[in-house]
Amino acid sequence: MPTVPSPAEFERAALATIARLPDEFRRHLADVVLRIEEFATAEQLASVGISDRWDLTGLYEGVPLPEQSLWDEPRMPPAISLFRQPLLREMEETGVGFEALVRHVVIHEAGHHFGFSDEDMHALEDAAED
Repeated sequence: MPTVPSPAEFERAALATIARLPDEFRRHLADVVLRIEEFATAEQLASVGISDRWDLTGLYEGVPLPEQSLWDEPRMPPAISLFRQPLLREMEETGVGFEALVRHVVIHEAGHHFGFSDEDMHALEDAAED
């Protein structure tokens, strides 16, 4: 029976994904906080209009780079959260491998930081593959 990836393994896989991104993207992600949580909070779910905690695998919280200004008030750093239990369930249901699934979610959420469209995110994901 395969072992279930730990929170530390999720973090390592997410950081490895970021490390494989082109430098121009990695540089802008240096101040983004990476969190591994078991599930999204009720507030996080509400922020994206989702009611079932099993339906959210990742979330970007922050102001996308294109919307930031030097004149903005100081605020909390942007964050990417991965939700471990929904990701584990998605792995089981879809058969997608651990690293591939983590890579997909991290890149999708990082894409929100850059203000990217879904098409842009797919291209960025392709660039991060081995």
